[in-house]
Amino acid sequence: QVQLVESGGGLVQAGGSLRLSCAASGSIRSINVMGWYRQAPGNERELVASINSGGSTKYSDSVKGRFTISRDNAKNTATLQMNSLKPEDTDVYYCNAKAGLLYKDYWGQGTQVTVSS
Repeated sequence: QVQLVESGGGLVQAGGSLRLSCAASGSIRSINVMGWYRQAPGNERELVASINSGGSTKYSDSVKGRFTISRDNAKNTATLQMNSLKPEDTDVYYCNAKAGLLYKDYWGQGTQVTVSS
């Protein structure tokens, strides 16, 4: 089992920055990929960014060049630095970990990000 606790998020004006952090505990050695997803009411949860244990990253097209994901394997944390935020980035953001041979999904509780115009 993997437990994920998120921090960060909040309200920011368009063009501003926020940082989300995710701390993992439990079976941390089994974690293969950590990432961030976001979801608006009525919409499917979508990938924002992910990073694997080797440091390879993936980003959605909508955030490329603005968001940066990083991972500290020693501290078992993943961080999403969000710059040049836009109102359309407003969503609930969820930390995700994929662990074990089957890449089982684990989720944090979610944190609200609101970008005002």
